[in-house]
Amino acid sequence: MSNVNIWIIFGVVAVVLLIVFWRKRNAVWGGLTAGIIIGIIVAIFYLFKGNKFDWFLIGKGAIVGAILGFIAELLGKISDHIRRKG
Repeated sequence: MSNVNIWIIFGVVAVVLLIVFWRKRNAVWGGLTAGIIIGIIVAIFYLFKGNKFDWFLIGKGAIVGAILGFIAELLGKISDHIRRKG
């Protein structure tokens, strides 16, 4: 288990979330898109800094974006639930 990278675990979680939220537009897919865009921008900054273009930054941005999108989607559902109860 020590050879398993945390980004692999997060990546699997992100793929599962994308499969679950496949049908309609939602914050998970929006977060994925925003994460990819931000990852590309950060990778370009690293390229201008003198390092090589890092594709893993784009992947990490996509993963973080999808997970943050799920959190936003979850907060929206919790808000709707509280509004209906109150």
